[in-house]
Amino acid sequence: MKKTYRIKKNEEFQDVFKNGKSFANRQLVIYFLDNPKQPHFRIGLSVSKKIGNAVVRNRVKRYLRQAFLELKEQVDPSFDIVIIARVPTKEMDYHQVKKSLKHVLSKTELLKRS
Repeated sequence: MKKTYRIKKNEEFQDVFKNGKSFANRQLVIYFLDNPKQPHFRIGLSVSKKIGNAVVRNRVKRYLRQAFLELKEQVDPSFDIVIIARVPTKEMDYHQVKKSLKHVLSKTELLKRS
């Protein structure tokens, strides 16, 4: 995932948290904020130390980035999205993470209907 597709600054994270909407399932929480000025969506990932050590946290982040890369064409481009991983994600493999992400996105207005 290119750096232009990522949210890095704390102010941008806080803006999404305060002004955006949220939806969750057992594994993931998604906050999203409409930002029609931008040409593509941006994602920010938050994986707590409760999930595990750095190796586990980085694996979860890699899985989420790759799942977004594969769903890129289906995601509405005008949103800033923050994903918070919950503890059950540490035991999930890539396909389970992708399925969970797709479930959460389909419950929101972020996935285009196909």
